[in-house]
Amino acid sequence: MRKSKLLLSLMMAIALTCQPSSIMARKDAKCLKPRIVVLTDIAPVNVEPDDMESAIRLLSHADLFEIEAIITTSGWNSSGKKYPQGWMDSLKTVINAYEKDIPNLMKRSQQKEFLSIEEESKKQSIGYWPSPEYLRSRIMMGSLDFGYKSLGKDNNSAGSDFIIKLADEKDDRPLFIGLWGGGNTIAQAIWRIKQERSEAELEKFLKKIYIYAITDQDVSWGDRGKYTLSSHYWLRKEFGDKINFIWDESAWLSQCGLGSSNWNEYAKHIQGHGNLGKIYPKNKYGVEGDTPSFLHVLPNGLNNPTVPNQTGWGGYFVWDKTLDNETYCYTNTSKEAKAISQKYEKYFYNASFANFAARMDWAKYGKGNRNPIVIVNGKKGLEAIPVNTKAGSTIKLNASKTYDPDGDQLTYKWWYMPEAGNYNGKIEIRNADKSISEVSVPTDAKDKTIHIICEVTDNGEHNLKGYRRIIINVK
Repeated sequence: MRKSKLLLSLMMAIALTCQPSSIMARKDAKCLKPRIVVLTDIAPVNVEPDDMESAIRLLSHADLFEIEAIITTSGWNSSGKKYPQGWMDSLKTVINAYEKDIPNLMKRSQQKEFLSIEEESKKQSIGYWPSPEYLRSRIMMGSLDFGYKSLGKDNNSAGSDFIIKLADEKDDRPLFIGLWGGGNTIAQAIWRIKQERSEAELEKFLKKIYIYAITDQDVSWGDRGKYTLSSHYWLRKEFGDKINFIWDESAWLSQCGLGSSNWNEYAKHIQGHGNLGKIYPKNKYGVEGDTPSFLHVLPNGLNNPTVPNQTGWGGYFVWDKTLDNETYCYTNTSKEAKAISQKYEKYFYNASFANFAARMDWAKYGKGNRNPIVIVNGKKGLEAIPVNTKAGSTIKLNASKTYDPDGDQLTYKWWYMPEAGNYNGKIEIRNADKSISEVSVPTDAKDKTIHIICEVTDNGEHNLKGYRRIIINVK
């Protein structure tokens, strides 16, 4: 069964293949955005500012995601009570600020106008900033209650019904669902599909959905740790490895901790930058704990989000038994997996923050820095580059056609990510700081895969990065 899931991930990778473009019109662009749905227990800032922080960061990257829905739902913030419907006003506040900043943000990709709202509801390409009207049409209520016991015909909501509609659309792209609060709304959607459709139709629906849960918030704050009460537990127990489920217990903690310890950088580069920056709240506890759920999906050439162990800005995950000591999913709760995830979370933190800071410059000034466009062996786009070779061979990797859209000088770093492949030995990379490098494939690497990352950094403001993954298949 694990092999079939790997095959599905490779098929999904085809749907993610794209070419970066500064042209916003779909007829000209070659790269479609990843589709995302957010389930958030966003609250007023005097209750908990964390979700509003993440919502601001998400909209500062709205040209990279097809934001299909932002659904308010139960979670820890509602403290064991039904989610207060008035809390949705916090989302409206963020979109209002986005509306004021959008003329400046659109300059980043030379966008002159919006598509009609009917056109926006179809396939968007990278570089396109959605209209505030479109975003307002995509916020709605989800489940107000907690736990698997609330699942049933009386638990349907606008959010759960809309998720079904999105998954049913004729679109080959995966539907990524980030759980900033509890996942009761997606669980209800799947419960309904299970009741109303055949087994084959249910499996087709499950294959379309990719869930990333920031810890398990489908219980009240006082019941945290009682995992068997959660609808997340029901999903894993009911569907096993038929459901694509990531349970993160590392990236969100790193984001909270690193954000708090680097708050002076948020105060300097985020707060007050544009209208989004003016409403960016001071943290109460951690900073942006929910952000890794969409950093994992962010299209930057680093990882395919349907392959959890590839490791990007949102953490590292392996198929393992979960903290409920009964069910399995992709997670990072074991000592070994968490250590690996934390290593990369710390490594990538500065790069992901720099992206945020640069985009807030655009919000404030209508100008700023943009990321390098990485081209390896003449291959444009963001997808991983496969290289087939023999053990003992030498692979030449050429990124000399890489360029910076702002004309900045570039530096190169080629490095080996052992955890993403299945070869555990050392890899020699010659000229690892040049645009052209060579990888020596070990003689004992037969039938193994080796992942090499090309990391390119510009010398513009905030030193932005671009990436490309090379997957060496040793025959």
